[in-house]
Amino acid sequence: MEASHKIFKIKGCIQHYAWGGNTFIPEMLGIANTDSAPCAEYWLGAHPSASAQILDHEIGSTLNELIKKDPTAALGTNIYQEFGELPYLLKVLDVKQMLSIQVHPTKKEAELGFEREEAAGIPINAPNRNYKDRNHKPEVMVALSDFWLLHGFKEKGLLEKTLGDVPEFNILLPLFKRDGYQALYQFVMEMSVEEVNSFLMQTVKREIRHKREGTITKSDPGWWVAKLFEGEDTISNIDKGVFSIYFFNIVNAKPGEAVFQGAGLPHAYLEGQNIELMANSDNVLRGGLTPKYIDVPELMKHTLFEGIIPQIMNGNEIRTGEKNYPCPVSDFAISKIDLNNNMSYTNQSVSMEILLVTGGGAVLNNSMALKKGEAVCLLPGATYTLISSGHCTLFKAFV
Repeated sequence: MEASHKIFKIKGCIQHYAWGGNTFIPEMLGIANTDSAPCAEYWLGAHPSASAQILDHEIGSTLNELIKKDPTAALGTNIYQEFGELPYLLKVLDVKQMLSIQVHPTKKEAELGFEREEAAGIPINAPNRNYKDRNHKPEVMVALSDFWLLHGFKEKGLLEKTLGDVPEFNILLPLFKRDGYQALYQFVMEMSVEEVNSFLMQTVKREIRHKREGTITKSDPGWWVAKLFEGEDTISNIDKGVFSIYFFNIVNAKPGEAVFQGAGLPHAYLEGQNIELMANSDNVLRGGLTPKYIDVPELMKHTLFEGIIPQIMNGNEIRTGEKNYPCPVSDFAISKIDLNNNMSYTNQSVSMEILLVTGGGAVLNNSMALKKGEAVCLLPGATYTLISSGHCTLFKAFV
């Protein structure tokens, strides 16, 4: 592919999921949202359902089609041989309402699960389909705002304290002490709707009162439990995902801090805006806080049942102005680039790279102006220099 065609602007796709906010992504992109539609995610990648558009029509129409046309030139020989596709998907998320409790399978388990559901004749778009592809879905998020999430089970001592502090949970403490995480989680996840309502009703009412009185904060599980029922006149059909809010770590990532989530780690996003980079997969096993399909036996089979201390990454400065957030996977990597006062950044891409400007503006190769919300794709072997007269923040996704 000619050098002149190795660098080009792209435009992503907005996903209007109900849990999204309605201002952050439109404002970042500089577009109107006149009907106040929820704008939950902005996808920049080559996913077949929502591929990024190429803005230079001499090069092609979408990233997905460009890769199909000449995968070796678009991805690089080694990456094409290993993955057969662009192995990552870059997103911007605006989380207004809590996302589902979820776990992702390992690559091996995803392959087995996909083949099993294919053999059973379950349509790929069926609501009870767990495995949409053969891939794992590790992911990393970098906070753009104060960001809150649930991330893995609390360590043993902390979970025991929680079970002791919440009166209705006292009955669960002997079970946890005797049989551990899996027995505890299985017990609550296998409850019927009636049993969950009976078990949690007083807990939920008390947390709603505490939030109204201002005696709890976002660091307390009860704050998020109360938020679930805001605007509702009656409490009914309590989601069993409420248990997870108490059992999991509540993590607060500040802007520029990152959290990696690998296979088996239960998690859920609670509130805020972030950059998310993940393997190119849609395999999600859900455990609550969602109207979508929940398969408890499959969820239990893939969940990591151990207490963890959340690891928040500040990023490693690998050169002036560039911080990398190391992730233990080969599918993707992510860096945050900050340019100030005519500082330049020069690089040669070794894979398909996607650069997204999240603040300020820059000029690429003295010829392409990039402003907030704009993205550029760089094919393998592209040499480029970025310079900003003021301040500019970009995120770089690559393999």
